[in-house]
Amino acid sequence: MTTTLKTQVGRTTGSPEARRLRGKEHIPAVLYGMGMTPVSITVERRDLRIALSGAAGSNTILELHVDDKKYPAIVKEMQRDPIKRTVSHVDFMQIDLSVEITMAVPVHLTGTAKAVNQEGGLVDAAIDRIEVRAAANNIPNEILIDVTDMTMQSVIRLGDITLPKGVTALGDDDLVIVTVLDTGGATAAATPAGDAPADAAGAGEAPAAGDDKPAAS
Repeated sequence: MTTTLKTQVGRTTGSPEARRLRGKEHIPAVLYGMGMTPVSITVERRDLRIALSGAAGSNTILELHVDDKKYPAIVKEMQRDPIKRTVSHVDFMQIDLSVEITMAVPVHLTGTAKAVNQEGGLVDAAIDRIEVRAAANNIPNEILIDVTDMTMQSVIRLGDITLPKGVTALGDDDLVIVTVLDTGGATAAATPAGDAPADAAGAGEAPAAGDDKPAAS
């Protein structure tokens, strides 16, 4: 699935013109790739934000409208203002949707590792993206990893992850993707502040009616 992004052509290059465009919420950009002559374009900041707001983020496959032509493309690079951190320039690269490309896909953890929680541990993603190779139209938006069955001794490595058909992970199979941190939480079950021990507060008192719990010893 591609996302449409309209552009404007014919901009004047140079720093003063780029500043003027950014002041009008237009972002200078360039489109290149697959042997084409690079084309200087602009995109509206709002349109770019909307186009990249889906699950794939900056990995979104775009259909760039340049004059009366349409180009499948991806964001190759986004330059940002060093202070404001707003996007100041975008490099778009034209692609062939049927040809394999390499992209870094975000990792998201799903499920609840109850065994880890009960022992005061914390499931931790060692990395937040995995590089994969696949046809451009088959790049997943995200890689979901179920941590439900993890224990304090568990480690999920790259080789343990099942990817969609046609998608290959790049890297060593032994690369650690998800691990468990021991936070020592299991030893922190202290009596809440201000609560007296049961054997002191309730000494000599009979249990309340209907209370069939044994007295603390």
